[in-house]
Amino acid sequence: MRGPAAERQAVPEPDDLILDSIDAFLARDVTPHVHALEAGDVYPEAIVALMRELGLFGATISAAYGGLGLPCATYAQIVERIARVWMSLTGIFNSHLIMSAIVERNGTDAQKRAFLPRFASGELRGGLALTEPDCGTDLQAIRVTARRDGDAYVVNGTKTWISNGIYGSCFALLVKTDLHAEPRHRGMSMLLAEKGPGFTVSRKLEKLGYKGIDSAELVFDNYRVPADRLVGEVEGRGLQHALSGLELGRINVAARGVGIAQAALDESVRYAQLRKTFGKPIAQHQAIQLKLADMATRTEAARLLTRRAAEMYDRGVRCDMEAGMAKLFATEAALE
Repeated sequence: MRGPAAERQAVPEPDDLILDSIDAFLARDVTPHVHALEAGDVYPEAIVALMRELGLFGATISAAYGGLGLPCATYAQIVERIARVWMSLTGIFNSHLIMSAIVERNGTDAQKRAFLPRFASGELRGGLALTEPDCGTDLQAIRVTARRDGDAYVVNGTKTWISNGIYGSCFALLVKTDLHAEPRHRGMSMLLAEKGPGFTVSRKLEKLGYKGIDSAELVFDNYRVPADRLVGEVEGRGLQHALSGLELGRINVAARGVGIAQAALDESVRYAQLRKTFGKPIAQHQAIQLKLADMATRTEAARLLTRRAAEMYDRGVRCDMEAGMAKLFATEAALE
């Protein structure tokens, strides 16, 4: 006889419902088209529109601003599942949600009200504009400048390898507002930059893979940004703002690694059960079993590291080291 406890267990948890909807979306709308889109270097506009309907562009944005308000632990599971099918899609909303996290954590109330609902709905999509041609990820060496001119900042310089640069419309832009500040990070600030006059996408950057997400070079030529778009309306905090968002981004990348590793493991097991030598499937040979066991162990270890970082993020605990460890281990596990 079923009791109340059994009945409660039979009711799907909200996370299960979300993950089931992601699985259905992947099977119906992504898997049949992945090869043609990736091989043809075609931006998946129709799939992105469906991602918007699913609320993925607001996955980690608070429900108070129209987002799904998902825990990072659930978000990591979503990323893992999508990466099993097509990793490129996880990059499209990763950079976008990093930008969103920066605003939600560090923006003024007015900035949150103005931007977060539009980020959550996907009306405004974009990402993080940090790296430059002459400094790469050495962020304290950036050269893009923003000079205050009345009620605006005038921005000049170039950013490169910017995810969503072509199809995005708004970016968290790291700039130098004080060229002489020491230490250098105190002269760095962050602006919310929407495309407009003086903001040009100069070229698309070609890649060997990861083609579902566009990467571009952005050029700013006397581009004017209203002063109230300065994140937090305080200069000199740009590097801290960027790092606060990158915790979420590293968890995303770690979860991608887990997804790719799991996909490789699943395919390896499938093949090992089909391929036969000496009259039996190779899955029954100990040498193959040892390889599969090692793959399974590394994949699960990567998953647990990622979960740990995500749970720390959900508790509001600093997790940059743990997120970095998860990213390192999971991506290497995927490669191996």
